[in-house]
Amino acid sequence: MPPPSKLTRAILHDSVVAHLRRCIVEGALAPGQKLNERELCQVIGVSRTPLREALKVLSAEGLVELSQNRGASVATMSEDEIGDAFELLGGLEAFAGELACERITAAELAEIRALHGGMLACRARNDLAGYYDRNQQIHDRINAAARNGELSQAYAAVNRRLQALRFRSNQQAPKWDSAIHDHHEMLLALEARDGARLARILRDHLRSKRDAVLPGAVAAGPLPAPRHEERRPAAAHPG
Repeated sequence: MPPPSKLTRAILHDSVVAHLRRCIVEGALAPGQKLNERELCQVIGVSRTPLREALKVLSAEGLVELSQNRGASVATMSEDEIGDAFELLGGLEAFAGELACERITAAELAEIRALHGGMLACRARNDLAGYYDRNQQIHDRINAAARNGELSQAYAAVNRRLQALRFRSNQQAPKWDSAIHDHHEMLLALEARDGARLARILRDHLRSKRDAVLPGAVAAGPLPAPRHEERRPAAAHPG
């Protein structure tokens, strides 16, 4: 995968955070990789002050590890931490699904249908980055439809730590297609307002993600380069 690209001029703090977060999620910055501040500043096109502020934010999110002696590096997770985090996220998403089935509006449901269609289009052209963006937006929309602020905060915090692994889980075509099938079932459950069914699908979906990434996840290196859509640096993303 190519290194992080230079951002546009007049960079905002949130843009630097979002850009680095995307690089971590998509594997341009691999787990355990040391982050050389001077090199990153040159490649991204920022001074050290906004870069260091961004690294502090990513450290609080659990994506970067900061050490006075060794500097910054991309965070790693043990197998136990990965398993526990996926188990917790599955419970949070299942609860969100139950609430969403009670509270989702017709407009919100239409947005999720549109995202699902866009996700299928990305799969057809083998655009993993575009697919993942829409995939994550669907999960975020379900969580937002639950209309529970405390739940949303907990979901966002846990999900940030797992985004790179969730992205990695679709590297193999059969697992990618299985995830698409799960999302189709999620949409049907939402349309039927069947909270119990959606909760079950979401728990199973997260369990499948966990099982897909655990083998070798701790020792995993950089990902192969996915195909990207042309787009501007992403805005800050909650999940």
